[in-house]
Amino acid sequence: MHHDAPLPGRWTVFAVASIGLLLVGVDQTILATALSTLQHDLDTSVPLVGWTITVYALGQMVTMPIAGKLSDLYGPRRVFLAAAAMFGVASLLCAMAPSVYALIVFRALQSIGGGCFMPAASGIMSEQFGRDRGKAIGLFTSVYPIGGVLGPVAGGYIVEYASWRVIFLANVPFCLLLIVLGTLVFPAGRRRTGVRMDGWGAVTLAAALLGVMTAITTFGEGAPAHSWQVVGPGAAGLVGLVLFTRRARRTPEPLVPLDLITGRHFRTVNVVNLVFGCAAIGFTAMLPFYAALRYGIEPLRAGSLLIARAIGMTLVSTLTAFALSRTGNRVPMLVGFTVMASGFGAMALPPPGMSGYWWLALSTYVAGLGIGMAAPAANNATLEHAQGQIAAVSGLRGMFRQAGAIVSIAVVTSVLARTGNSATAFASLFLALAVVILLLLPLIRGVKGEAAARDGAGQAATPTGRAD
Repeated sequence: MHHDAPLPGRWTVFAVASIGLLLVGVDQTILATALSTLQHDLDTSVPLVGWTITVYALGQMVTMPIAGKLSDLYGPRRVFLAAAAMFGVASLLCAMAPSVYALIVFRALQSIGGGCFMPAASGIMSEQFGRDRGKAIGLFTSVYPIGGVLGPVAGGYIVEYASWRVIFLANVPFCLLLIVLGTLVFPAGRRRTGVRMDGWGAVTLAAALLGVMTAITTFGEGAPAHSWQVVGPGAAGLVGLVLFTRRARRTPEPLVPLDLITGRHFRTVNVVNLVFGCAAIGFTAMLPFYAALRYGIEPLRAGSLLIARAIGMTLVSTLTAFALSRTGNRVPMLVGFTVMASGFGAMALPPPGMSGYWWLALSTYVAGLGIGMAAPAANNATLEHAQGQIAAVSGLRGMFRQAGAIVSIAVVTSVLARTGNSATAFASLFLALAVVILLLLPLIRGVKGEAAARDGAGQAATPTGRAD
């Protein structure tokens, strides 16, 4: 058998790995429906309760590139199983949290486990699917948004008929199941010898990301730009960024080689992933709030708008993932981002002869079609030049997308907090997002890798780390 041929049992492995991604997707949104209950039960403020969601996104963003490197060094199976154990233990601690401060700390621990799933799963898929790895990793695009839609629905029912603590307790049996099934079906994988983890690089990268993103988030919540709550974390983040860059240039095996960030190919796809995160994660998460603010749609009905996005995204992303070997990456990305811009732009316009709800549902469905088409191609474009670092590059991709989400939410909340007519300002932000997406198209036209996509969707990097 060819060393890069797909392995038997790969779809069983895919199914087990998908459970982890589904868990992370559900927990990304499930707590949103319980915020008011949390505030009452833990006797705390709205901003502190909001940090139970913010810290989950921040933790994943910091963890993803580190988990990717660990997966490439020690094997993705080990990282995945450790992630399942940490996610389960942290979920149990969240369920027993006596205060909002404890809950924030335990959510941070949970986010570390959650942030490890995607890079490790991508590494496992690379080993199992061989030359078809691009197709398999692209299909993950269909799994994560399902969790994002199930989250608010499940959270609503749990809070209505039980307790918010059950939200976290429900994760524990799934994590135990993951550990058992993962131990049985995941291959042992390869471990690189003679290479050590760049611990200082991990510390400085974490400091840079946490500092800058905390400053952006705090500013978005209404703090003045010159306040210590913004300046302090921002300055610490910039210092961390300088130290991380120096470390990456001087050590022979850095945590993240600078070529994966600023290299000719990767700087393009990193910008694409940043904007993708702004649109597909950040602005999409704010859609129910926009629906309630502009059209007065009640919360439960406003939340159902995300189902339209998921339907459009899931159907198209699956088809696109299977078609990448024929189309390459550039065409689906160009078409997908154009359709995405159309959907978000339409959200800003007044409804043409229909109710606000149905106009937003239609616009969201169109945006979902664009996201579903662009996501697998963007995933594969990121991996095309990975040169045996599939998990590490997947971690970076997730980091840039989460960063885009955090930045976009901070921008939206900042504008809304500082403007009089919030509905009009909100609509203008959706229109501005559509313009930014369209401005991205010339960059996408420069994305390479068409031949590699046709020849096997990612064959440039083999599981052994050798370029074919």
